[in-house]
Amino acid sequence: MIGRGTAAGLAALALTGAACSGPVGVTRLTPIQQQTLLAQTALTGNVPSERSQIVLRRYRLTQTYVDQPELALATLHAVVLWGNADPDEVLALAELSYLYARQSGSQPHALAAALYAYAFLFPEDPAQRPPPMDAGLGWATNLYAASLIEAFRAPDGRTLAFRSGVYPLPFGSLRLAFDESQTPWAGRALTDFVPTVQYAVHGLHNRYRQDGIGVPLAARPVPMADAGGDDLVADVVRVPATAVLLVERPREQLAGRDVQGRLEIIAVDTQETVGIDGLARPLETDRSATLAITLTEMAFWRQELANFLGDALGTRAPAHLMARQPYQVGRIPVVLVHGTRSSPGRWANLVNDLESDPRIRARYQFWFFSYDSGNPIPFSAMLLRRALRDAVARFDPDGRDPALRHMVVIGHSQGGLLTKMTVIDSGSAFWDNFSSVPIDEAGLPDHSRRLVEEVLFVTPLPFVSRVIFIATPHRGSDLASGAIARRLAARLISMPRELVEAATDVLRDPSVHAVKMQRLPTAIDNMSPHHPFIATLSGIPIAPGVAVNSIIPVSGFGPLEDETDGVVTYRSAHLEAVESERIVRGSSHSTQSDPRTIDEVRRILLRHARLAEEAAAASAGDRLDFIGDSTEIPVHREDGGDE
Repeated sequence: MIGRGTAAGLAALALTGAACSGPVGVTRLTPIQQQTLLAQTALTGNVPSERSQIVLRRYRLTQTYVDQPELALATLHAVVLWGNADPDEVLALAELSYLYARQSGSQPHALAAALYAYAFLFPEDPAQRPPPMDAGLGWATNLYAASLIEAFRAPDGRTLAFRSGVYPLPFGSLRLAFDESQTPWAGRALTDFVPTVQYAVHGLHNRYRQDGIGVPLAARPVPMADAGGDDLVADVVRVPATAVLLVERPREQLAGRDVQGRLEIIAVDTQETVGIDGLARPLETDRSATLAITLTEMAFWRQELANFLGDALGTRAPAHLMARQPYQVGRIPVVLVHGTRSSPGRWANLVNDLESDPRIRARYQFWFFSYDSGNPIPFSAMLLRRALRDAVARFDPDGRDPALRHMVVIGHSQGGLLTKMTVIDSGSAFWDNFSSVPIDEAGLPDHSRRLVEEVLFVTPLPFVSRVIFIATPHRGSDLASGAIARRLAARLISMPRELVEAATDVLRDPSVHAVKMQRLPTAIDNMSPHHPFIATLSGIPIAPGVAVNSIIPVSGFGPLEDETDGVVTYRSAHLEAVESERIVRGSSHSTQSDPRTIDEVRRILLRHARLAEEAAAASAGDRLDFIGDSTEIPVHREDGGDE
């Protein structure tokens, strides 16, 4: 028998007319009641849609569906078997089978519901296709996905278990083909399939879904034997994917007892459509939920203090580049560099919003740089430059991908200082801060000399053609100048061993007779407005040919010269020679999640992509020497203003 809720709902609807004064009449509904009635389906409650109830009445099956639901469903299936079912009857079979499967736990009926929904959506006979404005199209796609979830739900209740084999149906069997080896992604196989619809998302401002066919999944990639793999991809990343059950000539096959089908798992960052009946059909996708699941499982938030203190907690993680998708030829890398006591997870809203834009998604790939933000800034910047050089050399050793030569680096707060050090030529300026002896005359061991030169003698990366500074303390932050904060940081922050050894060699070298450094500075020291490092860095210009954009949040609405975001003043963040400067009024230091900041980054990236495409079309060379066009310097934009 069908569930009590369904029986009661059907009975209540049947008795509605009896309470009226005449055999036929109307009752006026409120707008909310109108829409509730129109939207009522088995997906929203325990009562089928009015459309399915009409089919039940047509075949005198209303009470049969309550008392003997399997008999009612078998009777309706016979209508399909006879070959004269109209689309409404096929859709009713899908909805009523799903409702029964959900209430009884019958996986055969759930699988049958998916097949019926598919037959409604993609009948082989054009005369059986529902009209384009048919509301049932949306119901059917949702029923199809919900039914597949019920049919393939694993015993753990959380994941879906897909396998090839013969599956029972109420009227026969489904012979399902599914080749797990055909789900490669970046040298990995997709597994551990979690349907995203079962999760509510919090923390992201927006949840982006694309309507289409299939079950949106958050899949886990696992390495395949001898397949290599893209080492930018984090081990615990989740991949947005879609599961699709495909059936050729579904109406014809449903008339028999043996249905043939195949299951495909498609990673949506490589393919956003699936071919059905010779047409590219959009896949149902949910990138936002996959991002939220990834961030939850990677536990970025618990790592942020550890990444600031490093070995003081015994949890130091090596600085590294990471990505959620494999390297893709032809897409410009956007490298996101977080700030102090932060992590790549702080870019979640920005990436979520930008990846939802097909214009951005088609042109860019997002990389994240993770580092111990308590280390000296020159050392962290060296690790960033090293990681970027290694990535370019690994992915494009022959220089055939021009997109890699148009790289964009975006830094927030301290990350902006690291970003600047990818596009400057420092000469000996940093070394001169603590020694009057030329580096060539210092009697340092070779390994220490090499490290000191890599850290302090900076040259611009030729493949970085644009930098974006967000809330960056170019002239330091007053919060970093307090003696107590600096002493506390010096006591708590643990430095990398290789850096300590090199500094010890410098301090002990008798040839360095005018040492000005008494101890290794922390990142907090470096950001003090009175520290030699920040003064030196602020005075070094950015290399010619590199485009520069600034986004500066301020908490108030007074004169800019007096404003601050609570951590960095406008005076410290402001640069003169920039392509654009966007002031985000009423925003905090963590403005990278502010929609206005995100929209400004979007605008800049779209412009950058257009310039890169123009450069490629004009065969102007590997470097965008014209990006920093002096006709656009400076462009100062207040919040809400136009460029």
